[in-house]
Amino acid sequence: MKILKAQDHTRMPWKNGGGETAEIAVYPPGAGLDSFGWRISMATVSSDGPFSTFAGVDRTLTILSGDGMELAFDGQAPVKLDPHSAPLAFPADVATVARLTDGTVIDLNVMTRRGTFTHRVERLSLPHIGRRNEATEFLFCGAGNLTLETEAGRFDLKTFDCAAIPAESTVLSVSGHGVALMIEIHQADATP
Repeated sequence: MKILKAQDHTRMPWKNGGGETAEIAVYPPGAGLDSFGWRISMATVSSDGPFSTFAGVDRTLTILSGDGMELAFDGQAPVKLDPHSAPLAFPADVATVARLTDGTVIDLNVMTRRGTFTHRVERLSLPHIGRRNEATEFLFCGAGNLTLETEAGRFDLKTFDCAAIPAESTVLSVSGHGVALMIEIHQADATP
């Protein structure tokens, strides 16, 4: 079990230069924006504008704080997201423009390279009774304080901390007062 503390997340510019992101975890370790298999990051969005595009990548976005934003996808009606919305999955290689509804937001981005990895982001209801972990999993604390219990022990998470849960571990429970997001990352099915 590894706890990735908020103050240790790697800060870097957005791919399109429009802002800054905090990289929480990336695979393979040290991979750049054009070579990752999967990536988990947070972004502070303070103005309207286009999202960075990532060829061959699928993305899930979750609003963590702020009023929210509308996302317009190439020719489709805008989708409104706020901190209570379910995580939204969409292709990262489709032209996407964000419009803030009322001021700055912080969002969580999970991205996987299509054909290599898949992912799922779930907002947990607390308390959450766990399950055996069959994939690479991360528990992200979007706000407040969480307690994660596994067979390896008990771990406390504060806002924007993230627990890297080893494959084949058993999550016994997640409790506390806050926003708990479970991120699952799977190897893509190699069978046709």
